[in-house]
Amino acid sequence: MTGQFVDSAVRLAGYAGAVLGWSPDAFWRATPAELEAVARAITGGGDVVAPPDAGTLAALREAFPDG
Repeated sequence: MTGQFVDSAVRLAGYAGAVLGWSPDAFWRATPAELEAVARAITGGGDVVAPPDAGTLAALREAFPDG
């Protein structure tokens, strides 16, 4: 699950930056509900990976700091 989320997060971060103009900071500060809304908008409402819990987000922020 975590690997699948990481792959999806990388892809979603790219879309959020390219399509929405979000900075990396804005992407990582977004709530899981906001990320899900963006994912559904991008995929046309199709299947998306469930939003991560707070612990997973904290681990990802630590593993992939934006400087």
